[in-house]
Amino acid sequence: MSPNTTTAEARREAAAASSSPVLWHLALVGGDSGSTLDAGLAGLKARFTGADGHEDVPVRIRTLGDGAHRGAVLAGDGVATELGAKVPERGAPDGNAPIAFMFPGLGDHYLGMGRDLYRDFPVFRDALDECAQTLLPELGLDIREAVFPGPAAPDQDSAEQAPVIDLRRMLGRDTGPSSENERRLNATRLAQPALFAIEYALARLWESWGTRPSVMIGYSLGEYVAATLAGVLSLGDALTLVARRAALIDALPHGAMLAVMLPEEQIRPLLGADVSLSAVNGPEFCVAAGPIDAVEALERTLKDRGVVNRRVQSTHAFHSSMMAPVVDELTALARTFTLNAPAIPYVSNVTGRLITDAEATDPAYWARHMVSPVRFHEGLQVLADTPLLLEAGPGQTLCSMATEARGTAAGTVVASMRHPLERLSDSAVALKALGRLWLAGADIDWTGFPAAGLDIVAEGATAARADEPHESTGTEQELYGLWARLLKQDQLPHDISFFELGGNSLLASRLILRVKRTFDIDLTLRQVYEWSTLTRMAHAIDVLRSGGEPTDDGGTSFTGNSRATIKLPNGLTVHHQNDAETLHFYEDIFDHRTYAKNGISIPDGATVVDVGGNIGLFTLFAHYEAKDVRVFTFEPAPPMFELLSQNVAEHGVRAELFRIGVSDAETTADFTFYPRSTGMSSFHPDEAEEKHNLRTIIANQQQAQGDADVAELVSDDELIDVRFEAVEFTATLRPLSAIIREQGIECIDLIKIDVQKSERQVIDGIDDEDWPKIQQMVLEVHDADGEVARLVELLRGHGFTVTAEQDDLYVGTDIHNIYAVRGAH
Repeated sequence: MSPNTTTAEARREAAAASSSPVLWHLALVGGDSGSTLDAGLAGLKARFTGADGHEDVPVRIRTLGDGAHRGAVLAGDGVATELGAKVPERGAPDGNAPIAFMFPGLGDHYLGMGRDLYRDFPVFRDALDECAQTLLPELGLDIREAVFPGPAAPDQDSAEQAPVIDLRRMLGRDTGPSSENERRLNATRLAQPALFAIEYALARLWESWGTRPSVMIGYSLGEYVAATLAGVLSLGDALTLVARRAALIDALPHGAMLAVMLPEEQIRPLLGADVSLSAVNGPEFCVAAGPIDAVEALERTLKDRGVVNRRVQSTHAFHSSMMAPVVDELTALARTFTLNAPAIPYVSNVTGRLITDAEATDPAYWARHMVSPVRFHEGLQVLADTPLLLEAGPGQTLCSMATEARGTAAGTVVASMRHPLERLSDSAVALKALGRLWLAGADIDWTGFPAAGLDIVAEGATAARADEPHESTGTEQELYGLWARLLKQDQLPHDISFFELGGNSLLASRLILRVKRTFDIDLTLRQVYEWSTLTRMAHAIDVLRSGGEPTDDGGTSFTGNSRATIKLPNGLTVHHQNDAETLHFYEDIFDHRTYAKNGISIPDGATVVDVGGNIGLFTLFAHYEAKDVRVFTFEPAPPMFELLSQNVAEHGVRAELFRIGVSDAETTADFTFYPRSTGMSSFHPDEAEEKHNLRTIIANQQQAQGDADVAELVSDDELIDVRFEAVEFTATLRPLSAIIREQGIECIDLIKIDVQKSERQVIDGIDDEDWPKIQQMVLEVHDADGEVARLVELLRGHGFTVTAEQDDLYVGTDIHNIYAVRGAH
């Protein structure tokens, strides 16, 4: 027995030892009326709250009467959560809604995916063990060791074992080394067999729970899982085909992939000879793939045209002509297997339609699949009449695509494994998904579950629910409507999480926008997670609208209006817009004292000019740094000027405030203001560049500090798009020398310029006779075409000693800082 086998057996024995009793328990409750159902749910919650939730089986059906009314309770870790209740609709068939299984491709896989499922559920464990043993001769290692690195720990939740998120990989910016375990799992030769094995085992678990698909769809590699479940390939043949296919791809030259926000007919003419259309994921969402240099050229073309695009993290150009060299070999390999007509219909990636018997049994089809674009959006249209969609694999990518494709159409889209950013138990997520399908009337064979009459309903349970009725506020009722439209359901318990009811990151970003439009309140994704029930979110909105600040569970103070406050680490309290930005600026100015380290000082009685004041942190710094400081502060965005005005007033700063921009002429200009990324607001907007810079800054900060709150800001592309939702203002611009003359300023001890690509215009607005008045200058400069070198030379020509540097936080962007002190230093 090999060392790998010994470790695997030890893992299996440890998991089996912990499998009874199970850590999580789902009670599916049927009642003959709404009142009996309420009583049953209340009794179950009373029973499991504060208890460990352990049961002899993970799922049990409990009935009261005919069970037409449905409810579900998930218990574990001392908490009992009601997942919702369903009232039968008049004339509607009950319990026979078909389900489609969706199997994702590479992208959302992560170390430890399915660890809890392997620990808690023998069906999942047996299926994964079978895959691992079959793959061992092909891979030369136990795939379980790649997915679950390190010693087995079956008595711990995966939330505690979840690896530190590799933000660089998530953003597609490889700015530093990943761990050895990550590199091993991410290699194509292991990643594809590992993902197949996890998805296959998960599908077998769902089948053991009575959940059988009426139709299936897979994304890229996911189609192999669908084909195997449909009987086209035996499990052994499928694993051999997947492993050898992955090895063939791994030996090919590396390539690149690019997600592009254009329709297929518009992206095709831009591809050129070497770049292929790799996928069509939506009506205006395609993926291109090809050699790295050719994809980089396409990026430049798209940037010039203002087309939103982003790199897809990938080692190879999947579904492109770069796969062609191994087509013949893959076809020959497929000929060695027995290929059968599918027993369960599934969608072909190649055609976007249900696969035909002829296609499924044609060895050449599997080679065409490798070089053809994934027509996933067309495939989703095939599932339009299937009311329930279940994503059977890691992450929520397919759920987000399906939700986008369905729009306002009826249906429930359910993810059954956690997103890599979520620190949850895989077992809890899967059981919640099962509860949601039960409530949605899924066509599930429940005969495999142990069932019993509900024997825990006591008078006290009914009385407790009657004695404590929930009264919804007006805000909660209005919020209920927003949730109902987004989640496409009208039975929403007030104390159940948005995400437990079917929300995902895409829907959360939409919720943020709708809350803004309805209540004039900005929420971050982290706040949606923290205030995730109807009652708590409504309460938080009411507090924010009344000028207060919600404090439960350490809620953030980001609200996007002048009533939000934050207490800084030095004890100062300021009104602000975004806590992550505010703390970043605070650390740079107050904590790290970047200015002082570069020879900048503020003497008592100084005159300071703050161009690009934002909420006024630098103005406050000048006020508290020395006595009797006078500050002239300029901020063109009305929301920021309001915050600036409040902070200056409440801290007693001696300041003259100007709601204008500074430039080289008396004029007006459009100002693009990003409420959720105020530091990126600009007179010269370039959304692609600004998104790149923000992602890079956050990635650098995450690398340096491991700040999970900051990582939350870039958990998905949709949220980045939300952060760059723009508001346009028309601002007055004036030259700085005009203000100097009007205010009678004779000496400027320090001028700070932070104006997002307008620094040259600010400098050009200083007349020759005013330069001798300036003693020190600090500039943030965007180094377009050598701008830093030109400004350094200009300042030296005016008699300054100049230092230019790029802070570690800005490495990978074009942002630099210049520090200038008059005379020798």
